[in-house]
Amino acid sequence: MKILQAFYTVYSLLIFVFLMLLFGLFIVIPLLFSPKAGEVSFFFIRVWARIWAFLSGFKIEIHGREKIDLNQPYIYIFNHRSFFDAPVIPVAIPQQVRALGKKELSKIPLFGWVVGKAAVWVDRYDPESRKESIQKLVDILKQGISIVVAPEGTRNDTDKMLLPFQKGAFRLSVETGIPILPMAIIGADQIHQKGSLLLSPGKVRVYFSRPIYPDPETGLEELEEKCRNQLEAMILTQD
Repeated sequence: MKILQAFYTVYSLLIFVFLMLLFGLFIVIPLLFSPKAGEVSFFFIRVWARIWAFLSGFKIEIHGREKIDLNQPYIYIFNHRSFFDAPVIPVAIPQQVRALGKKELSKIPLFGWVVGKAAVWVDRYDPESRKESIQKLVDILKQGISIVVAPEGTRNDTDKMLLPFQKGAFRLSVETGIPILPMAIIGADQIHQKGSLLLSPGKVRVYFSRPIYPDPETGLEELEEKCRNQLEAMILTQD
């Protein structure tokens, strides 16, 4: 069984790399000209992710997309349980977005170069890097472009539903007035399980909440608690 899974993983990764080579320039070039041209880039990112998913036997179901106002930027937060979350997010979100990503991913040949044009890299262990990344995200939000943040700060490989939240996303929301939109990703950890390099075919379901607006009178802590409770409720209901 493991041998078949290993062959399947190699097959899927070869498709992934081939599609990256095929669409890479179509993703990168528009972003070099203008942030607004990112709509073109994200069209090709979605094509890349959808073709890869189809050819690999991954199914992605999306629920609650009607709750998203396409003319409104959001701070999307999600439960991070698998590296497979990354290709699911651009398929699920019908807007161009910028994601906060670990600096280590930027060192992956080709992938780091392509994805880096639509990501803000951060060294989680460097306070100065974290500060710079927050400022870059503020600038992106001011341009009317949504961002995606994993508030747990890292992949959750534990049995807990959610790890403790970092405060960056909620501080951004309070400072800018941009609403937070929780999204629950269910099943990604079955396609790429913790402690394994192998992939398995399967189905991922994505659920969007209604946006949660910051309240200047209640502040950061209550916003974080409200968002965490909402995300937990979505996972419990749909898991």
